[in-house]
This record gives sequence, C-alpha cells and structure tokens, in this order.
Amino acid sequence: MSSALLVMDVQQAIVDLADDGSGYLSRVRRAIDGARAADLPVIYVVIALRPGFPEVGTRNKPLAAIAQTGLFVEGAPGTEIHPEVAPRPGDVVVTKRRASAFSGSDLDVVLRARGIDSLVVTGIATSAVVLSTVCQANDLDFGLTVLSDGCLDLDPEVHRVLVERLFPQWADVVTVDEWCRTIARS
Repeated sequence: MSSALLVMDVQQAIVDLADDGSGYLSRVRRAIDGARAADLPVIYVVIALRPGFPEVGTRNKPLAAIAQTGLFVEGAPGTEIHPEVAPRPGDVVVTKRRASAFSGSDLDVVLRARGIDSLVVTGIATSAVVLSTVCQANDLDFGLTVLSDGCLDLDPEVHRVLVERLFPQWADVVTVDEWCRTIARS
C-alpha cells in the first residue's frame, strides 16, 4: 500500500477556536516529521470559501453559520495553515468547499495520480472534516488510519465516541507516537 498523511483544517482561525492546550500542534508536527522521515507524502487540506459564499446553500446548517460569520473566505486572515505545521515548498495543498476533504476539491485526483491507496488522517474537527473524510474515503475503498490524538474537536465527548466506537469500524485507530514507531520500523 502507498500511504499519505492528511493534515486537514489545521488553519489559524480553527486552531485558535479549538486548541485545548493539550499539545495538539506538537503532536501533528510529530506526525508530519514522521511521515517525512518515512518518505510519505504530506497533503494539506484547507477549507476556503469564495467571496459572497456562492457555494453555500441555506440548507447546509454548518456552512450557512460559517457564511454568516464571514469566516474562511479565500485569502482572509485565519485561513492560512497554522505556522507550526505549515507546508514545505512542493507540498500539495488541497482546497475544499465542504466538510469532507473530497467534496469540492481535487483530492481524489491528486491521490490517484500518485498511486496512493491508504490515508493517515489528522485534523480539526473530529466531528466535521475527519468524520466526513473518513466516511467518504471508506466508500472510495481507501485504507484508513486515524491518528486519535492527531484529531481534535470542540466537544471532547464527541471526539472520544468517534475515535473509540465509530472509526475502529472503518480504520485502524492509533496514536501519533504509535504510528510514528510503526512507520520508522518499515
């Protein structure tokens, strides 16, 4: 299997809202460093909406709420990837328009062009981008690993239920350190 690490929605404004002081960014940095050391691609996914929000329908409650606040407009402050985990030159950055990393983006094309058939998932929020991406990637027959402490949610109980009860049905669920040790031995 050919794997890639997805770093999803770890954008300045999202980190500012969700970071719980638990060392989340340093864990994601370790995952990125581990992937690079194992010569695995690191693919960043960001949410960015067009000015005026033409892609946001009124029935999509989460996106409509985002549009009302004016957040995540392409190029606006806060949409940039957090500097602690910023991409290197040559890293792929995929822009999405919905919760899933696949929706409204070219992620599937990028992965298939590179022969990637297995994803290692990190991101904020567990109940949004991570859940939506894991569901869709499972339907697309990707192998999946979720880094439990590489995901973060505003609701710790929702995060716990997802990583302990739901995700194990579709994915291997391990910590960043467990995954880094595994790929270092490969």
